[in-house]
Amino acid sequence: LLALVLGLLKSWEMCSQTKAAAVMANIPRVDIDPSGVFKYILIRVYSREEGDDSEIDIVRGYGWAEYHADIYDRVSAELEDGGLLDCECIGGGRIKHNPDAKKIHVYGYSLGYGRANHAETTEKLKEKYADYEVTWDNEGY
Repeated sequence: LLALVLGLLKSWEMCSQTKAAAVMANIPRVDIDPSGVFKYILIRVYSREEGDDSEIDIVRGYGWAEYHADIYDRVSAELEDGGLLDCECIGGGRIKHNPDAKKIHVYGYSLGYGRANHAETTEKLKEKYADYEVTWDNEGY
């Protein structure tokens, strides 16, 4: 009986998930360039649906961006397009990605958005790049 109740509860939870939460579940937590030194931002993505307080933080870093805001503008426009999600940049910095040495270093800050929580960024990077040495510090720009 307990197993049946737990199974029904799990089914109910899956059915009660909001559309926004379902969309968020499929957003990659990390997307960075395969190598180089580039700007990155930490973005908080949250639901716009009433009664849904789900949110996730994602890391985005690209060499094409002249400014941190360039990354935010592109990523937030894509994520907010369906009307279910809203975004907020909660800081930025730089990433040095050396795939040959399997090292990633997170550092610096964004003039426009301030310093991201590099410790949080590093943890997210370690999930995607489990076989890398991922480090951070607050030095540099």
